[in-house]
Amino acid sequence: MAVNLTELSLSQLEGLKTQLDQETEFLSSSIGQLKVVQTKYVEAKESLNVLNKSNEGKELLVPLTSSMYVPGKLNDVDHVLVDVGTGYFVEKKVEDGKEFFKRKIDFLTKQIEKIQPALQEKHAMKQAVVEVMNMKLQQLQSQQASQSGTTKA
Repeated sequence: MAVNLTELSLSQLEGLKTQLDQETEFLSSSIGQLKVVQTKYVEAKESLNVLNKSNEGKELLVPLTSSMYVPGKLNDVDHVLVDVGTGYFVEKKVEDGKEFFKRKIDFLTKQIEKIQPALQEKHAMKQAVVEVMNMKLQQLQSQQASQSGTTKA
């Protein structure tokens, strides 16, 4: 159902603008969250590149928390444990791990590409509402100015 914006009152336009503001904020936030997760998957996929035979047996720091590490030794460069969600880990060969992260990255890219047009559409709608609001405000001001000019005469 299409609505002619010029037929709406200023208060209705203000309400519509508020709703569009909320929707654009939500969509922008969603895209931001998807990009954060996507970046984590990209980093995880790239970190698998250090797992090769030349690094086998080398010492490294293993994170216990985000700010605490313990020394360790790289014993198996052929397998990794991949977090597949909700606390479950699956042992995978390194190449399978890379493929897993590639699928996740591709999925997130597609989701972002789906949301982007909706966000652009909401921005355009909001811009149209603001333009109609400004036009109505100018009309209101010119009416008030002409009325105050006729009352002085």
